[in-house]
Parts: sequence; C-alpha cells; structure tokens
Amino acid sequence: MKAAATITQNELIGLNAKVTKSTNPDAVGITGPVIDETRNTLTIRHNDKDKIIPKETTTFQFTLPNGSIVEVEGNTITGRPEDRVKKKPRRQW
Repeated sequence: MKAAATITQNELIGLNAKVTKSTNPDAVGITGPVIDETRNTLTIRHNDKDKIIPKETTTFQFTLPNGSIVEVEGNTITGRPEDRVKKKPRRQW
C-alpha cells in the first residue's frame, strides 16, 4: 500500500500506463510507456504513436517497477511534475 500512497509523488515518465476510464471513449484502452508529462496531460506511446491524454478526466493504471499495479484518478496527479513531486500527499483514509 505504501507504493500506492506515494505514486503521486513519484516520477511517472518511464512507467507503463493504461487508460481505464475516460470521458473520451476513444482513449479507453490506450496502453504503453509514459514518455512525457505536462501540467494537464500525459503522453503515452501506443502502437508507435504518441497519444496525449488529459489527466483531469481520466483514470490510469500504472505498473510500478516492482510489478504492482496502481490505479490513479487523473485529478490527483494534475499539476506540474516538479511541483507534484515536492508536495506532501493527502491522506486518503
């Protein structure tokens, strides 16, 4: 559970991601490594094409290096990556 609680403070670039829910039905099912992150979007390489996915309206599944899978609401990771890494996470329980 510690990995899941601190995913919002970790670097997302390089992790494998999957879009599980989105307001855009065409985005659901996009999988691949995260290659770029901005304040409001993640860029995922899917089938040799770069797909830009908005964070705010999307739910992602990230596969961590230890093999565990963590599902994250996009609005919890919205923000500049360098600021998000410094911020203390809110307790969810």
